[in-house]
Amino acid sequence: MNETANNKTAGAGTAKLVYILYLVSLLIGITAIVGLIIAYVNRDDAPGWLQSHYRFQIRTFWMGAFYMIVGTLLLQFLVGLLILLFVIFWLIVRCARGIKYLDKKEAYPEPGSWMF
Repeated sequence: MNETANNKTAGAGTAKLVYILYLVSLLIGITAIVGLIIAYVNRDDAPGWLQSHYRFQIRTFWMGAFYMIVGTLLLQFLVGLLILLFVIFWLIVRCARGIKYLDKKEAYPEPGSWMF
């Protein structure tokens, strides 16, 4: 395996770690912050296809945090619980799709999207 292939695989491993940390954050919330820091640290030095994943991961964190705050504020109403349940589903789908593209060594097609 040549050095370029090794670098591509190593970078992909770091991006995959961020997706895993986001998923683990459903049980241990602090891991999402660790994943965010890793994404910010690695995004500028990554090749273009990986930069799309880091951008997607950073947006996932901030949008998820926003949705979680709104859901928590509205917990006294039924809609808050629905929002929180949606955020869990939303995060799982975003991470699963991200990992799918990452495993194929492809850029995330729409890293600026709000949904999936």
